[in-house]
Amino acid sequence: MEDVVIKVGGMSCQGCVKNVTGALSATPGVASVAVSLEQGEARVSYDPAKVSANALRTVIEDAGFDAD
Repeated sequence: MEDVVIKVGGMSCQGCVKNVTGALSATPGVASVAVSLEQGEARVSYDPAKVSANALRTVIEDAGFDAD
């Protein structure tokens, strides 16, 4: 497992946090997700053999948020 911290832009409420968490959690290869509204980031533990950090950024962007 590897861990990555992705800056997430555009979150304004706990509903946004729930959307980002749900999108990442549903991604194959993701073991755990912790999204912080206050820090504007998502901490993701994932299996690099199944998903890449760039793919995780794409999942966040597809959910309607900015990922950096």
